[in-house]
Amino acid sequence: MTDENRFLGEAIALARANIAKGGRPFGAVLVQDGKVIATAVNEIHTSNAPTSHAEMNVIRAASRKRGTSDLKGSAVYASGHPCPMCMAAMRLAGVDKVFYAYSNDDGAPFGLSTAAIYEDLAKPFADQSMAIRYVPVRPEGEMDLYAEWTEARNRQE
Repeated sequence: MTDENRFLGEAIALARANIAKGGRPFGAVLVQDGKVIATAVNEIHTSNAPTSHAEMNVIRAASRKRGTSDLKGSAVYASGHPCPMCMAAMRLAGVDKVFYAYSNDDGAPFGLSTAAIYEDLAKPFADQSMAIRYVPVRPEGEMDLYAEWTEARNRQE
């Protein structure tokens, strides 16, 4: 059995256990150097938080365990196709590889596809279903927000 099959099997087992608890069929395993760092499931059913996806939760758990937001060199194994939010979070965290067992096509008949969101996000802002506008507010007399952040970081170093 390959590592991919083993870790995807673990993600699927987590998803099945989550179904048994009334949750959605999503589990994720974060692996670094061949070792499981963290596992998680979709917790929307208990948290009522729409961002409580298995992949988001596994990133949070691994970051807490590692004491860093930098997860370079890691891989995420997910039971289902990660949504755009989760994919972006994995990129921001430095996850190098993502593997998933069930595709958006597999999930579509069950209302478990995020393909429409991917399609919408591929459009220019003006054509997306959600209104998105850049409004460059700069409060008078205040330091530029990003310059203030840079200055604060430099003082901490």
